[in-house]
Amino acid sequence: PQKHRKQKPAAAKTAILRAKVIMQRTSSLLLIALLCTLASGFSCRTTASAPTRPASSFANKKAPKTRQRSRRPYGVNRQLACNTLDVIRGGSTELQSATSEDEDIIGGQDLDLSIGNVVSSLWGAVGVSYILLKAIKRVVPIALEPFGKGEGVIPLTRSQLIAYVATCFGFAYMEGYKGFQRKFSPLVVSRSFTLQPGKSPIHHLLLAPFYSMALFHATKKRMIVSWSVTIGVAAIVALVKRSPYPWRNIVDAGVVVGLSWGTISILGGYAISLLTGIAPIGVDPALPEGESDSA
Repeated sequence: PQKHRKQKPAAAKTAILRAKVIMQRTSSLLLIALLCTLASGFSCRTTASAPTRPASSFANKKAPKTRQRSRRPYGVNRQLACNTLDVIRGGSTELQSATSEDEDIIGGQDLDLSIGNVVSSLWGAVGVSYILLKAIKRVVPIALEPFGKGEGVIPLTRSQLIAYVATCFGFAYMEGYKGFQRKFSPLVVSRSFTLQPGKSPIHHLLLAPFYSMALFHATKKRMIVSWSVTIGVAAIVALVKRSPYPWRNIVDAGVVVGLSWGTISILGGYAISLLTGIAPIGVDPALPEGESDSA
C-alpha cells in the first residue's frame, strides 16, 4: 500500500510537467502566429494605378495594321526617349505620342536627384536600415544559441529543428516578403525621396528615418497603423523573452530572417530608385491631404 501511495504522487507530478510543456509549446506557437499577423500589418497602398493621361488626337486615330507597334521593355523605351529628346521637342507628332505612351507604361515619377535631396533621402532610408540592423545584431546570438558548442547547450530535437526551419521560412514570407518587400520598404523609399532641403521642415530632415517610417507627418490612417505595429511588436518581443528554451530561440531565428529581408529590400529599392531616377511605382507616400509629394 505504501508503494502505491508513492507511485500516485509521482504519476501526478509527471502529468503536471507534461501539461506545462504542452502549454509552453502552445504559447510559443501562438506568439509566432501573432508576430506573423502583425508583420502583415505594414500596409500601404501599393496597388494604386498610375494616373492616365488624355490621349492625343493622333493616338485616337486608327493606325494601319501594318504599322502595329509592339511595346518595348521599360529600359529600351526610356533609352529611346532620352536619345531622341531633341527630335521629340521639334519633331513629328508620332514620336511625341510614342513618348507619352512610354511614360504611361512606366507609371513612376521622375525624381529630383540633386545633391541635397540625395543626402536627405539617403539619411532617411539608411537610418531605417540601421535601426533594423541594430535589432538583428541583438537577436542573432540568441537565434544561434542552439547550435553553439559551449557547455550546457542542449541540442535541438528533430521536431524542434523542423519548427526552427519552418519558422524561418514563415517569417521570410510573412514578414520579409509580404510585410517589408511588398508594403513597408517601398513606403520608406517613397517617403525618403519626398525630403527636400529648403522645402521640408528642419525636423523632418533631422528625424528623416522616423519620417520615412510614417510615424509623423502622414495620413491619420497611416500613422495609426505605423504606431500600432511598432507598439504591438515591442509588446510581443517582451513576451517572447519570457519563453523557455528553445522556443524563444526559434522565434528569434524567424525574426532575424524577416528583419534581414526587410533591410535588404529597403537598401535594394533605394538603390534602384537612385539609379533609374524613378520613384517606386504605384506607392502612395501617405502624405497629409492637400500636400504634394515634396515634403
